[in-house]
Formats: sequence, C-alpha cells, structure tokens
Amino acid sequence: MLAVFLSRILGLLRDRFLAGAFFDAANSWQLDAYFAAFRLPDMIFQLLVVGALSAAFIPVFSDYLIKQKNQAWYLASSVINLGLLLFLFLGALVVIFAPQFSRLIAPNFPPHQLKLMTDLTRVLVVAQFSFLVSNFLTGILQSHQYFLIPALSPLAYNLGIIFGIIFLAPFLGIYGPALGVIIGSLLHLLVQVPLTFKLGFHYYPVLDFSHPGVRRIGRLMLPRALALAVNQIELTFAVFLATSLPAGSLAIFYFAQHLNSLPVGLFGATIGQAVLPSLSQNASRQTLVKFKTLLVDSVNQVLYLSLPAGMMLLILRIPIVRLAFGTRNFPWEATLLTGKVVALFAVSVFAQSVVQVFVRGFYALSNTRLPLFLAILAVAANISFSLLFVYYFKLGVLGLAAAISLASFIQAAGLFYFLYLAVGGFTRRELLYPFIKMSLATIITGVCLWIPLRVLDLYLLNTTKTFDLIILTLLVSFIGLAVFVVLSLVLKIKELDSFLTVIRKLVPFKTIIEPLPPQS
Repeated sequence: MLAVFLSRILGLLRDRFLAGAFFDAANSWQLDAYFAAFRLPDMIFQLLVVGALSAAFIPVFSDYLIKQKNQAWYLASSVINLGLLLFLFLGALVVIFAPQFSRLIAPNFPPHQLKLMTDLTRVLVVAQFSFLVSNFLTGILQSHQYFLIPALSPLAYNLGIIFGIIFLAPFLGIYGPALGVIIGSLLHLLVQVPLTFKLGFHYYPVLDFSHPGVRRIGRLMLPRALALAVNQIELTFAVFLATSLPAGSLAIFYFAQHLNSLPVGLFGATIGQAVLPSLSQNASRQTLVKFKTLLVDSVNQVLYLSLPAGMMLLILRIPIVRLAFGTRNFPWEATLLTGKVVALFAVSVFAQSVVQVFVRGFYALSNTRLPLFLAILAVAANISFSLLFVYYFKLGVLGLAAAISLASFIQAAGLFYFLYLAVGGFTRRELLYPFIKMSLATIITGVCLWIPLRVLDLYLLNTTKTFDLIILTLLVSFIGLAVFVVLSLVLKIKELDSFLTVIRKLVPFKTIIEPLPPQS
C-alpha cells in the first residue's frame, strides 16, 4: 500500500505537469487526443495481460510452484511467449488500422485532432510490449509472496512519463509524454527483472500449446478476457461520449478518475492482489473455511480503509483538485467541474474497492463465468445511465461519473450475493455488523471533516496561496483520521488492531522485502 500510495501520488504529479503544459485554450484539444489515444493500447493490454494474470496465471502458476517448481518456470515462459505472439498480431492491426479505429472511438474529433490521436496511438502501442512481459513478472513475484518490488514498478513508469513531459515536451509537444510512456514501461520491466531471476526464474524459448497448465490458463482466461472486453466497451463508450462534449471534458474526466483510482487502487487492488495467492491455495473443499476467513478479513480491511478514504475525497475534493491540477493553465471553472466529477466518483469508492476482492474470490474458486455475467450487467447499466444522464438530463461529464458510480454499486451487490451462495453464506457478525459500525464512523468523520474545513477556509487561512492550501488539507485530513481512529476504538472495530499490528511489523526495511510467511 505504501509503495502504491507513492506511485499514485507521483501519478497525480504527472497529471499536474500535463495540465500545466497542455490544459489551456490553445492545447486542451491535444490533451484530449492524448488520453483518447490510450484507449486501443490499453485495451490490448487489459485483454492479453490482466485477463490472464489475475484470473488464470497466478492461481495456476501458484499451484505448479508448490508441486513442480521446474514446470512452473516452463509454464511461465510458454505463457509469456504466447502473449508476445498475440501482442505482435494485435499490435500490428492497431498500427495499420489506427485511423479507422480512432474515427470509431472519437467520431466527433475534427480531422487534425483525429490525425494526432492516430499518431499517438501508434506510439503508445510500442509501450505495451514491455508492459506485457513486466506484468507477468509481477505475477511471478506475487505468487512468491513478494509485493513491494511489483508495487514500486509503477513509480518508475510515472517517472518515465514525467521525464517526457519536462524534457521532451518542450521540443516535441504532446509527443514528449507519449515517448515518456515508452521509457516508463521499459523502466517498469527493468525494476522487476533482478528479483525475478534471483528467485530462480529460467526462461525457455517455447510455445507449448499442449501443456496442461497452458490449456488450463486458457480455459480460465477466456471468460475473464470476455469480462474485460465488456469493461473495455464501457471505457471506450465513456471516451466516445466525452469527445462529443466541449474541449477539455475528456481530460477533466480522466483527471477526476485518476483521483478516484487513488483510494481504489491503494486499498481494493492491493489487498485483492495480496490475498489472491492465499485464496487460491485455500480454495478446495478441505480448506474452504480458511478461504472464507481470508475473504471476510480482506473485505473488512478494504471497507475499513475505503469508506473513510471516500469520505475524505468527497469533503476535500476542491482542495485536492487544486493541489493536484491547479496550475496557471487550469482555470477555476475547470477546478469546480473536476471537483464535482470527483464527488460523484467518491460516493462509490468503497463499492469499487470491494469489487476487487470479490472478483478475486471467484478467480481463486476457478469461477470466471459469474464475474463475466455481472460485468456485462454492470456495463449495460453504465451505458444506459450514461446515455440518460448525458443526453436527456444534459449533465455532460458529470453524467459519466454518476453512471460509473451507480454501475459499481450494482456490480458489487451482484458479486456479494453470488459469493454469499458460493461459500455457504456469511453471518451478521462477519460482515454486516462491521459494515454498520464502519459506516457510522465514516458519517461522523465526514461531519468532523466538513466543519474544520469551512472554519479554516473562511476565517483562518488564505487558501488562494498554495502553502495555506497544503496546511488546510493536511490539518483537516489529520483531524478526520484522528476522529475515525477514536471512533474505531469506541465502536471496537477490530480492523484497527490488524493494521496497527502490521505497522508495528514494518520496522527494519529488510523485513519489508522478505516474503510473507506461509499461511498456517
């Protein structure tokens, strides 16, 4: 979490540099083209890598690692080689047909903006080569219970983009950050290589379609890839609608989404990634009780962190947006609009976060079909709500954020219900009572955030100055955190003890990079 937090903060710094360099009347259209150009390369990455990694590769590789370690390296090599082969095919299609794809995704862009989007798409596809290999190395490290190094690699990625913005953009314009993406993706890979080989990884130049592990990964991956394809339709549709709105709308949508992804990625994704190998190793009938305990503990941990984080993001949205993106080129109107979009995302932070754990619970049970069905349902809801809010209610980019939040609640509720059936139910003491206590603590914390925010802003601090704005944000955040901790003690929320125990263990740095002890 600490490593991911640093990475996300660096990501916000990257966005601040982007806003400062390109968010003005003359260049905001270029920033829209830049974000739209990520759509196709991201789609390839999500389908080829994320689908295989989380749903299929880690559970199968973890199984081989316990039983046949040499076969585990053979399996990993074969899967990486197959992924590269598929990438070369799909990447070539994107490069060749980039103009046609760009016209489909952003039909409302004028010709010069479409041309820029096409060129940037071709540049960004190159970065996916490094990402593909790098993320399989992440899967290998996480299967060995190493999490710090994979979590640090996005730091290197963001540093590459920042390098492109600061040193290349003055000469190459918007192509500077695009080349920074290529540099960052290569650094993302190189950070993980030494530890992977230290663990004994041996690369085999093989393409073994008949290997039972490869075939099992393929069977597990297909429903997950379809679920991600549905999700990519959702994201592409959001870009499609945003590009029909005034210039800068897509950039504002992405900036707000990046702020929203900070708590979701920090709490939901990290705990989900950390618990997946252990869930996979305890998913049999004989160890289902342990599986259920791990799942409940993980969900409660995510809720304990994401509920107050969402509230803090909701209350402090304007100061946070100003600190993250408030450059001279980012006007007050854009700040207010971004804050409203952030608020609509913030109300569903806890739902988006628990989805990360629920989905991995199904993957550990080798059930990827139900998450696919529920993903299709959530996407259908999102698209329907988006059309309603954007075109009927004329909410613009706010409608996109509201639709995503509503769809997140639908997906989280569906996953919980079917997981409830799959594990034989949960008692009220396991999930309901902790959720009620955490929700109560979060609501009271929200009130205790809002009051000092208003008092400090109106009477004590001059928040037109950056230093005072930082003091305001830190002071109010500290007050909110203190209130939540005190309420946790009063309400006897046991997750506080869990995290205090973890913090006490993070003393010598050496112990952080050691693998976690096996689950007893």
